[in-house]
Amino acid sequence: MPGPLEGAKVVEMGLWVAAPSAAAILGDWGAQVIKIEPPTGDPFRGLFASVLGNPAALNPPFELDNRGKRSVALNLDLEEARDIALGLIADADVFITNMRPRVLEEFGLSYEALSVRFPRLVYGQVTGYGPHTDARDTAAYDVGAFWSQAGVGASLTAPGAEIPQQRGGMGDHMTGQMLAGAVCAALVSRERTGLGQQVSVPLVRVGVYMIGWDIMLALRLGIPIVGYDRKHAVNPIITCYQAGDGRWFWLLLLQADRHWGDLCRAIGREDLMGNERFKNIESRRLNAPDLVEELDTVFAARSIAEWAQAFAQHNVWWAPVNWPHETIQDPVVQAAGAFVDVPGPDGPVRMVATPADFSGTPWQPQSLPPELGQHTEEVLLELGYDWERIIALKEAGAIP
Repeated sequence: MPGPLEGAKVVEMGLWVAAPSAAAILGDWGAQVIKIEPPTGDPFRGLFASVLGNPAALNPPFELDNRGKRSVALNLDLEEARDIALGLIADADVFITNMRPRVLEEFGLSYEALSVRFPRLVYGQVTGYGPHTDARDTAAYDVGAFWSQAGVGASLTAPGAEIPQQRGGMGDHMTGQMLAGAVCAALVSRERTGLGQQVSVPLVRVGVYMIGWDIMLALRLGIPIVGYDRKHAVNPIITCYQAGDGRWFWLLLLQADRHWGDLCRAIGREDLMGNERFKNIESRRLNAPDLVEELDTVFAARSIAEWAQAFAQHNVWWAPVNWPHETIQDPVVQAAGAFVDVPGPDGPVRMVATPADFSGTPWQPQSLPPELGQHTEEVLLELGYDWERIIALKEAGAIP
């Protein structure tokens, strides 16, 4: 099952998550992906070792964003290694990178340099703040540009509370998905025009788009937008509650007046329907803390399984709040195709699936992530290098 990008060739020169995740998605979809790494490797390889203070046998996050690739290790400080990189790119449909623009220019791998030599190349680039801005080389990570500066973290914070911590790779993975989709759009354009182009996805713009509703309110109404806690939700029946067994769940009653009666009947509190404080969405908004307190008391009386039965009987929309270890056991999540078996030397390895399926060209990950430089010699032989030249490159330090 090669996927819709069968036959496409991608060269990735990415570090950490955003660009590598985009290349991994393209690889899942059938593209051949070669990952160019420095002799010391993508620093993401050593993340767990540095965090834990000792060598780690596994690096599951790295596995997700680098499966199905071949790794070529090059010392791009040397001209011989840069020539190899250009040889790889010459035969590629797509180049993916999140290296800083100044570094790409030093290596002769900027869009301006490559587009002259390879006009059909689609050049996919991730930066923090855009490749043509004064901040183009500013260090960001998604925690900086996406979570902090775009306003995502603050939008999730109630007044007076501390800013929550971002989970690893949240903004990077959204950016990788956007870049993968944009690259495919550029490939479609190339079919019409014969020309590639630069595709740029800044982390900060992904963050702004993600909270686009809040940003639009600020833009159009000129008002400050602040977060809120569960007791002060605009609609207190689309917020979270805790069942008597400690499990949290989220009510999904967005059309508040339509669903209010169903909820009251499900919890056996039809009296709330006639209560002046809660009779419609506006009164419930004004008296949200009181309503949340009432519902907290009600929901504490039964387990989540019991509430699930009552909700099903009365057409109350809801969803359980899962921790990650619960998510992987959730049969609904499993049936949605959230996990995939990746072929490995000791048998299939269960991993997170990239979130798109194709009815006519189904995809399947091809392999686990490569070891650093695992395919360097193999790829050089494919480029026409003989063993004598490969040995000379090793002696010169161009390859490890």
